[in-house]
Amino acid sequence: MILNDILEEYKNIETLSQAQRLMHWDLETNMPEKGIDFRSEVLSRLEMFRQERIMNLQGKVDALNTKDFSDLEHGIVRNLKRSIHYYVSIPKDVLKELSKTSSKAAMVWRESRKRQDFSAFEPYLVKIVDLQKEIASYLGYENHPYNALMDLYEEGFTVKEADEIFNKLLNETKPILDKIIQERKFYVKHPLENKKYRMDSMKKVNKKILDILKMPMDRFRMDVSAHPFTTNISMDDVRITTRYEGINFKSTLFSTIHESGHAIYELQIDPSLAWTPVAGAPSLGFHESQSRFFENIVGRSKEFVHILYPALREYLPFIKNYDEHDIFVYFNTVSPSLIRVDADEVTYNFHIALRYEIEKNLLTGKFSVSDLPEIWDQFMEKYLGIRPGNVSEGVMQDIHWSQGSFGYFPTYSLGNIISAIIRYQIKDLHENIESGNIDYVKKFLRDKIHRYGSIYSPKELLKRSFNETYNPEYLIKYFREKYL
Repeated sequence: MILNDILEEYKNIETLSQAQRLMHWDLETNMPEKGIDFRSEVLSRLEMFRQERIMNLQGKVDALNTKDFSDLEHGIVRNLKRSIHYYVSIPKDVLKELSKTSSKAAMVWRESRKRQDFSAFEPYLVKIVDLQKEIASYLGYENHPYNALMDLYEEGFTVKEADEIFNKLLNETKPILDKIIQERKFYVKHPLENKKYRMDSMKKVNKKILDILKMPMDRFRMDVSAHPFTTNISMDDVRITTRYEGINFKSTLFSTIHESGHAIYELQIDPSLAWTPVAGAPSLGFHESQSRFFENIVGRSKEFVHILYPALREYLPFIKNYDEHDIFVYFNTVSPSLIRVDADEVTYNFHIALRYEIEKNLLTGKFSVSDLPEIWDQFMEKYLGIRPGNVSEGVMQDIHWSQGSFGYFPTYSLGNIISAIIRYQIKDLHENIESGNIDYVKKFLRDKIHRYGSIYSPKELLKRSFNETYNPEYLIKYFREKYL
C-alpha cells in the first residue's frame, strides 16, 4: 500500500524533527552563548533536510486514492498535504534564512531584553518581519496576509473570525473588569506579590505540583529557562521549563502548571499514532486550551488551593501568616498589568488582542518595526490604562517574535475560549480536584481531545467532542460567575 510506504519514509522526517527539538531545548536551557553560530547553522541545515524529505513525498501523496480511507488515514493525508504545501511553496533559501536569523535573534533578544535595548534587537526583527511577509506571499491567502500565518498554527482560522472574537471578548470583558475593580474583592494589591522566596524552597513546591498533577517522571522532566516552554522530544520524552525570579511565587507556580498542561496533552496522545504526521495536537489553540485549563480553571480554583496549601505551609515559611482564602485571593487577584505571562485571567485577552493587532498591521505595512515601542505603549494605555516604563516591560517581553512565530498569539485566546468550554463539560470537576482525583480530569481530556492527536482539524474536533465552535460566551460566563 502506498500509504504504508509513505509512513515508513515519514519516520526519517520524524527522526530529524526529534533532533531539532532536542537541539532547540538545549539552546534554551544549557548551550553556552558562543555556541549560537554553529547551532543556528546546524538547525538551518536540519530544517533544509526535512524540507527535502517532505517535498519528496508529494508525488506519492498526490497519487493516493483516498475514497475508502478511514478517519485516521484521511487525517494523515490532510496533515501531509499541509506540510508539503508549506515546503513546496516557500523557497529553501527563505526557510534557511528564517532558521538562521531566528536562532540568532532569540539569543540577541535575551541580552537586549536584559539591557532594555530595543535598538540592538530591531534589525533582527525587521528581517524576521520581512521574511514573514515573504512567507505569507508564497503560501497564498485570501483577503489578508495574516490569514496565511495564522493558518500555520490554527488550521482554517481567519482575520474575520479573530476580529469578531476579540471584539466580543474585549467589549464584554471590560464591564466585568470595571466591576471587579469597583467591588475590590479581587482587585487588591496582595502583600504576597512582593514577598521574596528561596529558589530551593520554591523548587520543592513546584515538585509537589508535579506530584498533584501526577506527571509521569519516567517520561517527563522540568528544567529552567528564560522563558517557560514545553517540548516533546518524543511521546516518552516530554520536557518543560519554568523560571524563578525570587519574588511573587505564584509566577513560577503558574508557569509550572501551565507548561504541565501542555505536557499532559503530549503524554496522552494515543501511542499508536507515534511516528505519524498526526502524533500531535491539531492546533496551538487546542494546545493552549490545555495549559490554560490547568493553569486557570484547575490551578486557580479554591479546591486546588486546598490540596496545595499544606505544601505551601511546609516549604514557604511566610505562608503561616495566610489562610487558604488569602491564598485563593492571591492566586486570583485582578489588576491591569504590563507582563502577559503574569497577567490575571480576566485581563489576559487584552494582552493577546494587542499583539494580534500589531502582527496583523505589521504584515500589511501599516505599522513599522521602528515604531513598535510607542505603538505597544499606546495599545496598553488604550486597553488597560497603563504604560510600560521601559521596553523590557513592553515590546521586548515575549520571545515569540525573535523565533519567527507570527500568527501564534491569537491561539492563546482561542485556548482560553476552549478551556472554558471544557470547564462546563466536565461533570463534578471541582469535587474531583478537591479530592485529588486528577486522573478523572486527565481521563476526560484524553478521551475527548488528547487521544485523537491531529486526526481531525481543530474546528472538526471542537464540533465532534463538544458540539461547539470558537464560542467566547463560555469564557465570559466563567468570568461573571467566578468574579461577580
